[in-house]
Amino acid sequence: MISHLLTPQIRVYLSFFLYALVLAGIFPRLGDLQLKMGISEGTLGAVLIGLALGAQVSLMFAGPVIERFGFRTIFLIGIPILGFAEVAATLAPTPFTFFLCLTVGGFAIGAIEIIVNLEADRTEHMLGKRIMNRSHAFWSFGFFSAGMAAAAITQLGIDPATHLFGMTTLATILTFILFWDFTPAPSRDSEEEAGPKFVKPSTAILMIVAFTLSAMLLEGAGADWSVIYMRDIFKTPPFINSLALAFGALTQAIVRYFADGFVDRHGPVKIARTLIATLGVGTLMVVFAPHPIIALIGFSLIGAGTSVVFPLAMSAAAQRTDRPAATNVAALAQLAFITFLIAPPILGFIAEHFGIRVSFGIGLPLIILSWFTLHSLEPKSNT
Repeated sequence: MISHLLTPQIRVYLSFFLYALVLAGIFPRLGDLQLKMGISEGTLGAVLIGLALGAQVSLMFAGPVIERFGFRTIFLIGIPILGFAEVAATLAPTPFTFFLCLTVGGFAIGAIEIIVNLEADRTEHMLGKRIMNRSHAFWSFGFFSAGMAAAAITQLGIDPATHLFGMTTLATILTFILFWDFTPAPSRDSEEEAGPKFVKPSTAILMIVAFTLSAMLLEGAGADWSVIYMRDIFKTPPFINSLALAFGALTQAIVRYFADGFVDRHGPVKIARTLIATLGVGTLMVVFAPHPIIALIGFSLIGAGTSVVFPLAMSAAAQRTDRPAATNVAALAQLAFITFLIAPPILGFIAEHFGIRVSFGIGLPLIILSWFTLHSLEPKSNT
């Protein structure tokens, strides 16, 4: 019956929301888990590689599995695997077992990441209208919901394992209710066969990667370290700490929800310039914040500034004519994910030895780099 109430695009939005709701559950509790295991910021950063490593392996090798089983099966299985891997991580007795649990969760992330974006693209083609940025807005709404739930749950003193078990159980039930009878959109005629496992980037793609580095690093820093930043710098209560994550996700969601119209009217370069400037102001506020409210505003601006930088970059890569669109997009995506792979240990090491403010401060030179590579978003046929 529910299939008659939900349109294809609403199903896509819900898939992004549920995916983010489960994924984001663990991030507001990283500070609690750090204290529980008695580990430093550097060790925590190294452990967090597990999520990115598992996802990278999955992104490279999950293609045949996805082709065989399809969206519905992968999503119905992937959501509980991701959630319960995070639950297991909260119970891990050592950093290494924590890392292994996150790696298992990363395997699910890679597969889910592929299927939800592929389904959004196919549905967009089927409907003849843009839904990709709005789909990612619902992903950010999922992150915001997870952050707000964590703010209340943490303030009540509920332990991370119970918190994540409850969230995962709820999300799994909703996933089965909403997607048990789901029929995916038809494949696009222009979809290409899977290419090589790693695609060599062109000079033009490297320029686009340079443009995205600041947003990718600071979005990851906000997810991994914003709650710990508030705890360590201002000694604020758990509810306020979690708001740093939630506010960043909320502003990111709002900008993504309305982005398509602004890009159509003003073009990608003007929008990107505004986003990078916003990101710079937000980062400066976080690095030098004298008061928790200033820091929360800064995290909100970081969320807005990072919102559609990567979608704009993906569009620019796809629109280049020097190589097939799929080749350029794959090259950009693979290099972008390497940033997520190496960022957690680098930020953790810097936080441990130089302070967590400096961890966010290393985004400032990357913001300058983004500003001077804005031209990479302009459509060009050769480079």
